[in-house]
Amino acid sequence: MPTIRSQPRSATVDVATGVRLHYMEQGDPNGEVIVFVHGWPDSWYSFSRVLHHLPERYHAYALDLRGFGRSDRPADGYTIDDLAADVVAFLDAVDVDRATLVGHSMGTFVARRAAQMAPDRTVALVLIGSAESTTNAVMREVRALLTELPDPVPVDFAREFQAGTVHVRLPDAFFDGIVAESAAIPARVWRRTFDGILAFDDRSELARIGAPTLVIWGEHDGLFDREQQERLTRRIPGARLRVYPDAGHCPNWEQPRRVADDVVAFLGSATRS
Repeated sequence: MPTIRSQPRSATVDVATGVRLHYMEQGDPNGEVIVFVHGWPDSWYSFSRVLHHLPERYHAYALDLRGFGRSDRPADGYTIDDLAADVVAFLDAVDVDRATLVGHSMGTFVARRAAQMAPDRTVALVLIGSAESTTNAVMREVRALLTELPDPVPVDFAREFQAGTVHVRLPDAFFDGIVAESAAIPARVWRRTFDGILAFDDRSELARIGAPTLVIWGEHDGLFDREQQERLTRRIPGARLRVYPDAGHCPNWEQPRRVADDVVAFLGSATRS
């Protein structure tokens, strides 16, 4: 008989940093905890295809960071440090002592900053579409496009931006969902969080990360190049680099089964070592 998978359940929680965060939760309540942290300008939905392939034995949470999805959208608090503090406060709010943090794009900076803030609570890190530094010519070009971005954000703008981050064609329904989530975010949140990304620089802190770390990079990533991956991997003690030849900036969208399998395999090896 086919395996009957539980569907992720939707919930919200008030955290000590002063916001209400929405999240999706699935799997064994007593299982090893994995927290998925989405990129810019996304939501928990960015990891929905990965969750589908994740074994039920894991207790998975997929967050909407402040400003995104169905979480609160305060006037301020959009630096990477603010978002990382929210993640640590989320662990407190849902009574989780230790977790693996899996981030995509902006979420990788949030996840590794949270690991620096709370090293004893971080079992492992998986960084998908990350970089040693957030500042490069492409990123500056993206910021220039945001200067006159109207509110509400035009759906065509969100669609064009998101289409430019992938290498392979995505299922239409899934991609339409990604676009809808992005277009629903206020333009001010697009700008303020992107400014927070550009201002973030933790290069001097990366050597302090003690958690086993896996870096996943799509070879056709148009935002961050191979050199960035190699420098990042060298700076984090013991980090491993996994390259996906047929993916762009979003392997979690493009190859969700492989991402889920790699996360599971990595956690197995990390906990044995």
